[in-house]
Amino acid sequence: MAANFCGWTLQAPILCNFSRRPSSVRSSFIRSSSSISSNGNLPIKESFPGEAEADVVVIGSGIGGLCCGALLARYNQDVLVLESHDLPGGAAHSFEIKGYNFDSGPSLFSGLQSRGPQANPLAQVLDALGESLPCAKYDSWMVYLPEGDFLSRIGPTDFFKDLEKYAGPNAVQEWEKLLGAILPLSSAAMALPPLSIRGDLGVLSTAAARYAPSLLKSFIKMGPKGALGATKLLRPFSEIVDSLGLKDPFIRNWVDLLAFLLAGVKSDGILSAEMIYMFAEWYKPGCTLEYPIDGSGAVVAALVRGLEKFGGRLSLKSHVENIVIENGRAVGVKLRNGQFIRARKAVVSNASMWDTLNLLPPGALPDSYVTGVNTTPQCESFMHLHLGFDAEGIADDLEIHHIVVNDWDRGVDADQNVVLISVPSVLSPNLAPPGKHVLHAYLPGTEPFSLWEGLDRRSAEYKNLKYQRSEVLWKAVERALGPGFKREKCEVSLVGTPLTHQRFLRRTRGTYGPAIEAGKGTFPGHSTPIPQLLCCGDSTFPGIGVPAVAASGAIVANSLVTVSKHSELLDAIGL
Repeated sequence: MAANFCGWTLQAPILCNFSRRPSSVRSSFIRSSSSISSNGNLPIKESFPGEAEADVVVIGSGIGGLCCGALLARYNQDVLVLESHDLPGGAAHSFEIKGYNFDSGPSLFSGLQSRGPQANPLAQVLDALGESLPCAKYDSWMVYLPEGDFLSRIGPTDFFKDLEKYAGPNAVQEWEKLLGAILPLSSAAMALPPLSIRGDLGVLSTAAARYAPSLLKSFIKMGPKGALGATKLLRPFSEIVDSLGLKDPFIRNWVDLLAFLLAGVKSDGILSAEMIYMFAEWYKPGCTLEYPIDGSGAVVAALVRGLEKFGGRLSLKSHVENIVIENGRAVGVKLRNGQFIRARKAVVSNASMWDTLNLLPPGALPDSYVTGVNTTPQCESFMHLHLGFDAEGIADDLEIHHIVVNDWDRGVDADQNVVLISVPSVLSPNLAPPGKHVLHAYLPGTEPFSLWEGLDRRSAEYKNLKYQRSEVLWKAVERALGPGFKREKCEVSLVGTPLTHQRFLRRTRGTYGPAIEAGKGTFPGHSTPIPQLLCCGDSTFPGIGVPAVAASGAIVANSLVTVSKHSELLDAIGL
């Protein structure tokens, strides 16, 4: 069940929050000025003077919150999404400086244009909303490893050539063995569409009974041995690797790298279902990766259009100060400006579990629940480098994505070791001025917050640390772009730190999200001990990653409507 929710999109939180909107998505937000508030007070239905209300109030317009809100609007619910900042999208929003449109977070996507039961959960939500997302397709990225630099292609055959050259024949044999064992399991891992799931017993109708034939067919096709292997879907992927006797260092390191990029943990902490789903997407015949033509901001714009199309409302600069509890139930929220907004049916928090806890009054939750939240391990934070520069001297065949691993022995989760680079203007030239490139490099959830905690952002100490800790990013960019790139020629240069994340994303310690390892814990569900308070996003099942948070938002929306309405939606989109 969890596999179809896996996060195969690299997700890095926000760098900065700018008031200027990306030109590629500006029209999507300005055109709706009648329904998007500029001051947090428009246009909310008045129930009586001084008080506003909606059926469901969603806190936060990240991908999870927008998917939840837009689907609820599709279900004909009166929904209001409240966003603290002046642009929607949370970690996925885009921003513009000097004509350069930057992705603040997600940059590696697949399955956005797929349809049907096995589609990306975000694609299923967009399908339900009747929204399309034009994408450029590609099938490779550059990798810079201790063994050498090479162009890595997805697909069933090309990667074998890289393995033979850089790792040797034993690595080829072990990779063939791994694919032979796990690809047959993919049909079971992808059998349940994310949109069919809900958080109550109605799931027996919308998912179990509806898709039982396809599940049964998958198990029959796999045979007894494959069906037995399917029992490992909710176990750590390392157990499958170990059971196959895979010992080649390159294979073990590569699998750890893929797992870390998916979920922020290595192969001993990621669900087998997530990895198997990714392998099915990336190593099947004819597979491709996709990048939205107008950047990640286009994903946000499509969700906002869907929200508004069905009567939903988005209020920007609406900072939620706390969740209001009356008689033990969540009944609304109070904004920083003092305005109270009543929720007739539910409040949905798209904030992290720690930040949701901070929105509640003391004593609202059982001590055991509070302890569980406070003891949940956290991923570390990020360093970011956003650059805008002239394309002169840069190779014409530059790849959109680059991955740099400095030292396998330190582990892919070590700080300052793995750098991810995205140059989306390679595929979407409209993201930069003519003849220019836009670039985003980052350390993926490996930057220790403890190094930055308590620093004054205006101090010399902070600025010096910022300079020191960003140097690994600059060196990786220079390695990827070659001698034609010069730091001093950058027209835009921005460095983001964990304190940037904490400040602008309202994320405790600037964290990437919960570091919950498979076999040692599970992501929480979407309900809470407080009636009418639900949660979606990366602190809930199925976890971290754009597809995962899209699925979580859909599950919450489905749970707030009747089974009949839920089933009607599935019928309408052919699921």
